[in-house]
Amino acid sequence: MKIAVTYEGGSIFQHFGKTKTFKMYEVENGKITSMQIVHAGGAGHSALAGFLSEQSANVLICGGIGEGAQEALKEAGIKVISGAAGEVDAAVNAYLAGELESAGTNCDHHHEEGHSCCGQHEETATEEASAEEEHSCGGHCSGCSGCGGAHVPDFEGPNVGKTCRTHYRGTFDDGTQFDSSYDRGEPLEFVCGAGQMIHGYDKAVATMEVGQTINIHLMPEEAYGMPDPRAIFTLEIAQLPGSEDLEVGARAYLTNQYGQPFPVTVTEKTETNITFDANHEMAGKELNFQIELVEVK
Repeated sequence: MKIAVTYEGGSIFQHFGKTKTFKMYEVENGKITSMQIVHAGGAGHSALAGFLSEQSANVLICGGIGEGAQEALKEAGIKVISGAAGEVDAAVNAYLAGELESAGTNCDHHHEEGHSCCGQHEETATEEASAEEEHSCGGHCSGCSGCGGAHVPDFEGPNVGKTCRTHYRGTFDDGTQFDSSYDRGEPLEFVCGAGQMIHGYDKAVATMEVGQTINIHLMPEEAYGMPDPRAIFTLEIAQLPGSEDLEVGARAYLTNQYGQPFPVTVTEKTETNITFDANHEMAGKELNFQIELVEVK
């Protein structure tokens, strides 16, 4: 089985008809065996349905999608799981676990704080963030990707607008490694300047030459931004079936009023209340990257 997810900066892109990039997952016996990022060649739902059919996709996970697109995908034999949000890998894992349901035809893709359930949770908060999952706009954006026009970078360079393949190693200031494409044996591919990477990484690659390796230090403003206090909220345990089993430090998935899942971390818990933090795990952190530009095409 092959699963396609609308993709932008590690998150589910929220307007199917304007999707430029998909993350594709090969699945065997309910387990992910491989994944890659592919760039769509057409625009509009008909062209995208044909593109996904050519990619042999069996399932599409996306955010907002209209009736016409649903029909085009149905004719192509592709099952649609709409109304999804958040990190792409988490959504695919939730789907494989039978915990992700389709919202049907929908056009609302503005994230609201209308948290309704806590049925999908992980018992650990130690998942490593990869550069492939980095938030576009360097953490300065909020909400979903929306339906606006193309991302316009605030920097220039010969690689802007081109597909770049980079190897990288990410570390904290104490030398601890949090991610490495070298360990996975596959370079990270993205379109430079398209908002698919955190700002500092994207800007650095814009002026690199193939074969060059550089080291950069990013302040939070150039990476995942500073934590937003508005993303920390407390709810009554009685209102969230399943939350009584969560412990402080656990990763969970709540759903907003549109049924879209989003990741949170449990930061505090009493007998009656539970507090969640929806900030990215890397928010507020200074990051170091060793970047090697492997290819530009």
